[in-house]
Amino acid sequence: MEAAAKVNGGVNDGKRNRPTPAIHGPTNPMVTPLLTDLYQFTMAYAYWKAGKHNDRAVFDLYFRRNPFGGEYTVFAGLEECIRFIANFKLSKEEIAFVKDCLSPTCEDGFFEYLGGINCSDVEVYAIAEGSVVFPKVPLMRIEGPVAVVQLLETPFVNLINFASLVTTNAARHRFVAGKNKLLLEFGLRRAQGPDGGVGASRYCYMGGFDATSNCAAGKLFGIPLRGTHSHAFVSSFTGPGEITEKSLKSPDGSKVCKDFVDLTLTWLEKLKGLSSSAGVFGETNQSELAAFVSYALAFPDNFLALVDTYDVTRSGIPNFCAVALALNDMGYKAKGIRLDSGDLAYFNDLNEETLDALNKQGHEVDSFGIGTNLVTCFAQPALGCVFKLVEINNQPRIKLSEDVSKVSIPCKKRSFRLYGKEGYALVDIMSGENEPPPKVGQRILCRHPFNESKRAYVVPQHVEDLMKCYWPGSADKAREELPTLEQIREHCMKQLEQMRTDHMRRLNPTPYKVSVSAKLYEFIHFLWLNEAPVGELQ
Repeated sequence: MEAAAKVNGGVNDGKRNRPTPAIHGPTNPMVTPLLTDLYQFTMAYAYWKAGKHNDRAVFDLYFRRNPFGGEYTVFAGLEECIRFIANFKLSKEEIAFVKDCLSPTCEDGFFEYLGGINCSDVEVYAIAEGSVVFPKVPLMRIEGPVAVVQLLETPFVNLINFASLVTTNAARHRFVAGKNKLLLEFGLRRAQGPDGGVGASRYCYMGGFDATSNCAAGKLFGIPLRGTHSHAFVSSFTGPGEITEKSLKSPDGSKVCKDFVDLTLTWLEKLKGLSSSAGVFGETNQSELAAFVSYALAFPDNFLALVDTYDVTRSGIPNFCAVALALNDMGYKAKGIRLDSGDLAYFNDLNEETLDALNKQGHEVDSFGIGTNLVTCFAQPALGCVFKLVEINNQPRIKLSEDVSKVSIPCKKRSFRLYGKEGYALVDIMSGENEPPPKVGQRILCRHPFNESKRAYVVPQHVEDLMKCYWPGSADKAREELPTLEQIREHCMKQLEQMRTDHMRRLNPTPYKVSVSAKLYEFIHFLWLNEAPVGELQ
């Protein structure tokens, strides 16, 4: 997919007075200017027809509720958004298609206008990808000509929604499993198509998983790969007699076992003779034993057996132990066993709840391969990001609703995270762009955006400015470099460590506080009253 991507010419970084490296196009070649809703083009025409298409607009991209019943979200998808706008250009074929889709009354001048637009006059400010984020706080602020920015709405929301959802899901699984467990993403076959599968592998790794089974994602993003064998491999054998190549060398080549099958069978007989195994197993399944021996001969330094094809305790475990002991004689150490079915906290596909139940039972599992519930985000199918106009031609705008949670926070804003003495994040606060930023040691009044009784003073020990410029367009401003996947993953892990555990827990988490400055609070309610129609009693 990468080979088909376009490359832009780069922009001045504002720091070294030379062009920054060019930004490749989106990873997925399906991400083009046509990956949008038709009404973005109908609005663009209406703006153009009214002479408003170049009005300077500011939009916020944010979400209203944390997913999975939790109190935090991990922001992901930013890199793909920047790749998209860095290479945004409608081709002649795409413009012809749009022309066919719109009314025949649309004037030709509009399609000439579409042929000339790009994102050189657009600016994008965003929170760093991999950051822990919260409702109402803008993840991205997009500034530019209103018609152009509207054409970015649908692809931006699409690129952020699933990426943030699945990264959050992965982070939640990591939190429940603990830092020391190996987490493997095995969801490709259950994902929503190739795009969902590749994207899920990338963002699960970002959210704290250690490896994937997805070879395409491994090649594209450099994610470590893991995989062993399936039930089909085990059941494809009939018995040890069909194994023709039986020899095995020790790791240093100093020792050779000419009949590894016989060595394994010898160990199996010894295991049967142990008093501790009396009544547990007799004759094990010989086709399973043959499969284990064959796999050990193929991968002696990485032998891990799937032990539940026939019977875990009566066949799978003893067959594994016999092969493992034979490998040990030759200087190798078996990796372990894999369970794909069985109790596992009562027959559930692995998910947060299952991991939590296993923890409470005091399990000895050291790695988990998780698929369906992870990559499909089975517990919640969408994050619900929105893209709202907050300012046009320097005039703040507000979107009102009878549902207070859907009222937007107007004007161009800055966002800060305030930290306490113990290093944990206490509150996020939004303020107007021209307000002085909060300072360390300063007593700051933090107000709920809509509830006048919810307010508190905070004296921060550290203040983090959340919004950075990731696309300056043609403006003479410094641009943040896009980090690597490994760097984003490290940032994500550090961010999660800076959150109090009561915000992170699975059951009844403590809500994290999102606030506005006193000045912004007053302005929100002034504009609200100014824009809301006044009723009249008859």
